[in-house]
Amino acid sequence: MQRIRLRYTKRGRLRFTSHRDFQRAFERALRRAEVPMAYSAGFTPHPKVSYANAAPTGTGSEAEYLEIALTETRDPDKLRELLDESMPVGLDIIEAVEARTSGLADRLTASVWELRLDGVDPAEAERAVEAFKAADTVEVQRRTKNGMRTFDARSAVVSLETVLGTVLETDSPQADRPTDQPCAILRLVVRHVTPAVRPDDVLSGLRAVADLAPPVAAAVTRLAQGLFDEETGTVTDPLAPDREAVTAVPPSHEEAVAASAAAKAPVPEGSA
Repeated sequence: MQRIRLRYTKRGRLRFTSHRDFQRAFERALRRAEVPMAYSAGFTPHPKVSYANAAPTGTGSEAEYLEIALTETRDPDKLRELLDESMPVGLDIIEAVEARTSGLADRLTASVWELRLDGVDPAEAERAVEAFKAADTVEVQRRTKNGMRTFDARSAVVSLETVLGTVLETDSPQADRPTDQPCAILRLVVRHVTPAVRPDDVLSGLRAVADLAPPVAAAVTRLAQGLFDEETGTVTDPLAPDREAVTAVPPSHEEAVAASAAAKAPVPEGSA
C-alpha cells in the first residue's frame, strides 16, 4: 500500500466552503481521476483519506494537508496533476509527496496566519497589537456546542505584528477584496493548543484590550502550518522529512543494474 501526502489550498470565494464540502469535492475528484484508492473494511467502506487540522469555514489557506492510501503505486507528481484538474478552481492541489515518515499530524503544531483588516488604520492596528502583546492574559469568549466558553487567547500566540507596506498590497488582483483604500494587515503565529485559539479569537482579544473593531469582517488566510521550531521561532514545512527520505533512499537493484548498463553502453560514432 502506498501513502501519498497532499497540500491543498482554499482561495477566493472557495474559502467559504466547509470541511464537509471539501470532502465531497475531493472524493469526486478521486473518482474522476480514477485513483486506485484503498478502502476501509466493514459494511460501509469509505476511501482511506486522513485530514489534518482543517482551517475554519470562511478562512482562506495556502497550507491544508491530507493523506491518502493507494492499492497501486502512482507517481506523486502525476497524481497531483490529475487531482488538481478534477477539483474546483480555488481548491487547488499544489503539492504531493510519498509518505516515507510517520506522524504528519504530529508535525502540525503551529500556524502562520495573515489577517487583513479593511478600513483600519495601520497605526491604530499597531497600538492594538502592542497592547495585546503586553497583556499577560487576554480572556475571550466563543460559543461552542456546549454553550459559551471563556479561555485565554494570549498564551497560544507566539508572535503578532503589523506588516509594513500593506497599502501597496491592497489593490493586488490576487487579493480577496481588492481596494484602493488603506488597510492594516497583521501576521500571526499561533500554537495549536486545546482549546484551539483561532484568528477570530485573537481579533476578539484585540477588541477587548484596545477596542479595535474593523468595520467589515477580516479576510483571514493561513499562510503555513507545521512544526514550530523553538530555536528560530519559525514554522517548518511538514512535508520536508518525506522529501528528504525520498532522496536518501538508495536505488533499487533493478535501478542500479539499469544505470550500470547505461554507463557501459558504447557511444555511437559521431555523437557529441
